[in-house]
Amino acid sequence: MKLKLLALVAGLAAAASASAQPPAPPPEAMAAVQKACAADAASLCAGKTDQQIPMCLFANTDKVSPGCKEAMSKLPPPGGPPPS
Repeated sequence: MKLKLLALVAGLAAAASASAQPPAPPPEAMAAVQKACAADAASLCAGKTDQQIPMCLFANTDKVSPGCKEAMSKLPPPGGPPPS
């Protein structure tokens, strides 16, 4: 489980920086997502690869917990513009 959580954070950072638009999110924002979204990633994204989990969470924002949604709001969506 810890490996999946670390992969979630790494995947979110990679997805955010892959678009080459905004800089990578601050580590504290990534840690907040890791903590707030662990249960959501396990339930909504089971069977997804580590690289697919961030996209899965963003694709299911209507189903994630309020805490996860709040933490994710501070990150740019994978491949998208930064939050306003």
